Amino acid sequence: MHDTPAPAAPQSAARQVALIAAVAHNGVIGLRGQLPWRLPEDLKHFRMLTSGHAIVMGRKTWDSIGRPLPERQNIVVTRNRGFAAPGCVVAPSLPDAISLVAMPSPVFIIGGETVYRDALPLADLLFLTEIHRDFPGDARFPDFDRKQWRENSREPRRLDGDDGFAYDFASYSRLRR
Repeated sequence: MHDTPAPAAPQSAARQVALIAAVAHNGVIGLRGQLPWRLPEDLKHFRMLTSGHAIVMGRKTWDSIGRPLPERQNIVVTRNRGFAAPGCVVAPSLPDAISLVAMPSPVFIIGGETVYRDALPLADLLFLTEIHRDFPGDARFPDFDRKQWRENSREPRRLDGDDGFAYDFASYSRLRR
């Protein structure tokens, strides 16, 4: 039996690609290799969504995490052929990384900036923590045309305290052309 992908689909039905990120209002996702905020609920949400799936990250994201994340197939994309990441699969490109996925769909792209930019055209799903505050940073989530995406869900949240802010857990699926 053959599953033929829809002609306009950016990725085959057999392997959905999802980008997952926390994004400040000004597009910032990182500062000097770290998250510019402390948001424990976002980390729990990330773990809940990605456990049991493959996660694909760039080398700088791997460096910031420093260890493989449990209950996930960890794949690091780097052009450095001699690079080793204990407990991870290493791939020379994003397409190679996706081809190495051995866990159920979707495969989650977890950063950083370059990997997100390269993966966005392939993405079927977006899982974004949309932070309603600007943050300083040196890494950004790529701009995307929201008209090409349907919002599936939105959960408003708030981080309490002196440095608190509002944020939403939002999910989107690509509209087929």
